[in-house]
Amino acid sequence: MTHADIEITADLVRDLLREQHPDLAGFAIREVAGGWGNQMWRLGTDMAVRMQRMDPTPEFQFNERRWLPVLAPRLPLPVPTPVRSGEPSGRFPRHWTVMTWVPGDPLDHSSISRGDHAADTLAGFLRALHVPAPADAPVRGDRGGHPKTCADGFDRLFEAVVPDSLAGDVRAVWDDAVAAPAWEGPPLWMHADLHPANVVVSDGTLSGVVDFGDVSAGDPAWDLAAAWVILPASTASRFFDAYGRADEATIRRARGLAAMKSLFLLLMGRNGDLGLPGGKPGWGPAGRAALDRVLRG
Repeated sequence: MTHADIEITADLVRDLLREQHPDLAGFAIREVAGGWGNQMWRLGTDMAVRMQRMDPTPEFQFNERRWLPVLAPRLPLPVPTPVRSGEPSGRFPRHWTVMTWVPGDPLDHSSISRGDHAADTLAGFLRALHVPAPADAPVRGDRGGHPKTCADGFDRLFEAVVPDSLAGDVRAVWDDAVAAPAWEGPPLWMHADLHPANVVVSDGTLSGVVDFGDVSAGDPAWDLAAAWVILPASTASRFFDAYGRADEATIRRARGLAAMKSLFLLLMGRNGDLGLPGGKPGWGPAGRAALDRVLRG
């Protein structure tokens, strides 16, 4: 049996808590929809248990345990922070973490109606996050660098899901990003995986950011792509004005990366429609809407 084949149930979560953190075992437990690399279980009203599932290594949970306590105090939106660590055992041979719960609805199950407020909120969050990272910050080989370093990945997504009618326009956006000058500043802290499932919404605007497993140091353009991937139409300009630190080259790189992230959402949506493992049926429309925003600029 592979780890991914282990059925994670409320009874299993409660047994693990009894074994390792018995003072938490009496809280109500219920599964939270979503999640791929990790499965989430709500614990009481203000905690969640993050169970390693599809992620091949515990690196992502270790990143959150190590760095969220450092980053969270200076961020203007709620983010999950570790409460307890769960270690592999005979019942469950993988890592798990008890985190604080970030209230709100994931954007892939909700929508933003207050676009200007959300643009200002996201800009303020990223201004606070995007500071020089220390020398021991994690660095990801598959993100954080110049778009040209992931050209093969873009090409695979392009061939898989781009409609013929949009192929020329999508390729032009990507080629412009690849041609843009590289980031010349120090590596900055990045969330590195901002998409609709990793932000939460309340009262029509952004109210929290979750899933920091990919937190790392690099080019802030990877996060600034959220101007098109997350925010509603016609708010990107306001976002970049509020952010105030992105030059023309950074915006060009961010737009190309937004195109790639949109294609990823489209692929995950298609996989969900086909019933393939890890697919997300609701992500297809989100990806198409994001791609439309990218092409409009």
